[in-house]
Order: sequence, then structure tokens, then C-alpha cells
Amino acid sequence: MAEKTETTSASEQPIPQHQRRLLFERTLHPYVPRNVNVLHKAELAAAGFNTRFAVALTQRVGTMWTAYTFAVLAIIGLFAILGVLTPVVALLVAWVSQTFIQLVLLPIIMVGQNVLGRKSELQADEQFNTTQKSYHDIEQMMLHLCAQDAELLRHAKLLEHLLEKSGISLQQLMAEGTATSHLDSFVQPPAAAATPATLAPSENEKQNV
Repeated sequence: MAEKTETTSASEQPIPQHQRRLLFERTLHPYVPRNVNVLHKAELAAAGFNTRFAVALTQRVGTMWTAYTFAVLAIIGLFAILGVLTPVVALLVAWVSQTFIQLVLLPIIMVGQNVLGRKSELQADEQFNTTQKSYHDIEQMMLHLCAQDAELLRHAKLLEHLLEKSGISLQQLMAEGTATSHLDSFVQPPAAAATPATLAPSENEKQNV
């Protein structure tokens, strides 16, 4: 047991720093991807009353019920102009539609649209940064592959140099490789098939015997 623990401890020892050889050192992109939905929800939660009110009003205005309300308001104004209702109603309809809605509701809707459009801005920014990170990672992988190709080429030249020093040419190795193949063992017939099989005696031969 003591010998096993000594061997395992010796094998698990880390490689010294001076014996390590780093083939390629990768540089990481500083950007970290984010969840845009969570970020936008956090911004809306941290917003004040004015922002929440603008968003709620913008969402309510962009519905068909608001369109029906404005249509009823326009019909009331039409009745007032035709004399069915009093002229005061026509003035009130004109003030609500031309003054109140345009001066008050329009800026609120613009604020709400800016807040709601913030998510699209975050998504576009996140997509751009993620694309930049992907390009950087692809470039690092290509550089790593180039470094591996250079290392393999260096090993091939080193092996060729060692073969030349040993008196073995590359052409000789190629010729031997083409002459001998790993399929030769499958081409050779088995030993059992080499010996001819003896025929069993027929019934006439048995009777003659």
C-alpha cells in the first residue's frame, strides 16, 4: 500500500513551470453577455412614478377602446355643430381634442414610447457586443489552429531530419508503406482452407469393403 501511495503521489505532482511550453495564449474578450429582459425589468422597477404612469398611459392609449372613445367624442362634436346639442358642447369637444389631448397626452405618449423603446435599444446593443465577442473568439480559434499547424510542421521536419541522420530516406519509407499494407492479413487464405478436405466414402464403397 505504501508503494502505491508513493507512486500515485509522484504521478500527481504538478509539472514544473520551466518544463511547460505554452503553444498558444488566448486573450479573452472583456464583454460578458447579459439578459436583456431581466435588465429591462430591473430598470422599470427602479423607475419613478412619472415613468410608470407614462408607460401605463401609453399602453392604454394604444388600444381599440381608446379609438372608440375618440370616435364617440367626435360624434358628439358633430351633433353640437349640427345644432342637436348646445354650442358649449362643441367648444368643449374642440378644447378636449385640440388643446388637452395635443398638449398633454402627446408628450406623455412620447415619454412612454421612449421607455418602451429602451428594450429594443438594449437588445441592439447586446446583439452588437455579442457579435463582437463571437468574432473575437473565432479569430482566437483560427490563430490557435495556425499555431498547431506550425507546431505539426516543425515536428514533421524534425522527424525527417532524424530519419536522414539514421540513414533512412523518406522515399524508402513511402515505398515500404505502399508495398506492405494492413490488408495483407485479410488477403492470405486461412490454414484450414489450404489442406484439401477428404471426401466421405460412398455406400457402394462401404459394401465392397
